[in-house]
Amino acid sequence: DLPHKLAAKELFIDIPGEESEWLGRLAKQYRTYIIAQCKARWPEVMKDRFFNTLFVIDPNGEVVHKAAKNHVWCRERSCMPHDIYDRWVELFGDGIEAFYPVLKTEDIGNIGTICCSDGEYPEAVRALTFNGAEVVYRPSEAAPMTNSSYPGGGSWMVQNRGHAEFNSLYMLCPNSGPVYLSASSKHAVDIAGGNSHIVDYRGNIAAYSATTNNTMISAVIDIEALRQFRAMNLNSNWLKDLRTELFKRMYEQPIHPKNLWLNQEPKHHAEVDDIYRENIEKLYQRGTWTRPAMKYDGARLAEDEEDLQKPSWQELKQQLWGDWS
Repeated sequence: DLPHKLAAKELFIDIPGEESEWLGRLAKQYRTYIIAQCKARWPEVMKDRFFNTLFVIDPNGEVVHKAAKNHVWCRERSCMPHDIYDRWVELFGDGIEAFYPVLKTEDIGNIGTICCSDGEYPEAVRALTFNGAEVVYRPSEAAPMTNSSYPGGGSWMVQNRGHAEFNSLYMLCPNSGPVYLSASSKHAVDIAGGNSHIVDYRGNIAAYSATTNNTMISAVIDIEALRQFRAMNLNSNWLKDLRTELFKRMYEQPIHPKNLWLNQEPKHHAEVDDIYRENIEKLYQRGTWTRPAMKYDGARLAEDEEDLQKPSWQELKQQLWGDWS
């Protein structure tokens, strides 16, 4: 669990950069778009932060879209635009497009990108929809959200089918494959749970694979059919009659504080956990939630003596990746 600034310097990449250029050559060779996700620095924003980043490469091999993840789960150390809100707004403004940009293409429709925890919030895909999205790419969910319910896919599948139905758009949802943790690893581990899928604009499963191994799924993405549906349907095309005035006051009171990491390095898990607990207390104080009858501490990060005697970063780097250098 490296300090954030050290991780940004040692572990992650720049976009554009060597990795995106390699993907760009493939996109150019096959005359296709490539959508990808990685942890990346955004030096134009802050030089010592890293963001969970989604990007699109066009058939000319150029990076034509880049977006940062806006919500992380409680053990992810990525910085988010909201964590440095004032700096982000200074550079990109405070409109929907600043946080949920959409790539508008002439040949394959309008593409929005989120990943993992972003999709736990209905507002994320709704924001992309308001910004013009017709296809939303949402990769990389983890177990246990992916490995329960019928036909599979757990709450991840439920969410993505709901996003598609509520917003009349396609959801492309590839999951992460097996992971080799180090150069000496003999076997890969699965933390994601498989269940990659594609959902059409009516919420139907158009393609699905339960496997946790590397695989491929495909389905027809009919943008013209989607556009005709939005134009002609007066019943189940929900966005057309949204009564926006009824909802606008819901978000006047902040829940998670902004600018947490604008002037300080992102904190470690135990300190961040306290922020989440303060958010929960906020919801009780406002009457949003009702307290349970029994009070328990809940999960807490535990560190023992072995945790506190971790090897240095240089030692750890040699142990993990020495054979690859």
